[in-house]
Amino acid sequence: MIVLTFPTVRMRRLRASESIRRLVREHHLRVEDLIYPVFVTPGQGVKKEVSSMPGIYNFSIDELLIELQPVVQLGIPGVIIFGVLEEREKDEVGSAAYDDNGVVQRAVRAIKEKYPQLLVITDVCLCEFTSHGHCGIINGSSVDNDPTLELLAKTAVSHARAGADMVAPSDMMDGRVAAIRSALDENGFADIPIMSYSAKYASAYYGPFREAAGSAPQFGDRKAYQMDPANGDEALRETWLDIEEGADIVMVKPGLAYMDILRRIKDEFGYPTAVYNVSGEYAMIKAAAQRGWVDEKRVVMETLTAFKRAGADIIITYHAKDAARWLKEGN
Repeated sequence: MIVLTFPTVRMRRLRASESIRRLVREHHLRVEDLIYPVFVTPGQGVKKEVSSMPGIYNFSIDELLIELQPVVQLGIPGVIIFGVLEEREKDEVGSAAYDDNGVVQRAVRAIKEKYPQLLVITDVCLCEFTSHGHCGIINGSSVDNDPTLELLAKTAVSHARAGADMVAPSDMMDGRVAAIRSALDENGFADIPIMSYSAKYASAYYGPFREAAGSAPQFGDRKAYQMDPANGDEALRETWLDIEEGADIVMVKPGLAYMDILRRIKDEFGYPTAVYNVSGEYAMIKAAAQRGWVDEKRVVMETLTAFKRAGADIIITYHAKDAARWLKEGN
């Protein structure tokens, strides 16, 4: 075997110009890879900025439809919807989550009517709708897994009935993918895919989201059902179980601190794989950029490209509109 080294081999030859760098680039970020998360709240004329997420708002449905016009024009293929309620509108069992006239269901109908080409994904969880802020029915001081499955399934069916193109359970209850798949199939929605939050960690990166959605737990935390950040092998078991139960797309959340998990899941299963570039990750870049500490465009595009390199097929990100515009401008 002939081994060639310097000066015969000069790695810099293929970095000499932008044209050559583009020619040999291994991974490419596309607008089609992006999903834009949006927050919808009851009312009219509501556009309330999330203080810890500059540029991100809670919208009433009428304002959300205006927000989505540039999303469609930029070619971003879809959105994922989160509902936001006042405390007085919540109850112990999150009944607004599976109300056919709930804010998410009404938003889905409105979006599909105005932008039928836009992929509408709905977050399936109870935490945004429960008075205690946890992701299921409370029994004593803990979430009762099995009774919660019925309510999650009802929520998914209600979203599908409203016109959702895909449902995304984020609760991390055991068996929820199977329960949702069965309920969708029994109600005539066998063609609705499930994008499961398969490896969702009990992360400190969710702080700004909980402000946006008003979903912080009123007691305790979610460590008893979301994953321990120290665990990697467990993520493979969680993902395998979701696939066995009928998940069509699997997801890793958060993104930046879990790229090793993203790579392992993609290599192990080869399934369509999403990553959620979460609120804390977004807020850190925005805060640093506002202080002039980083170049926002370069950091965002480097981060999103890194998700692709780590194995992501789909990137859920609050940067979606900016990234899509930069991509269209030639990055």
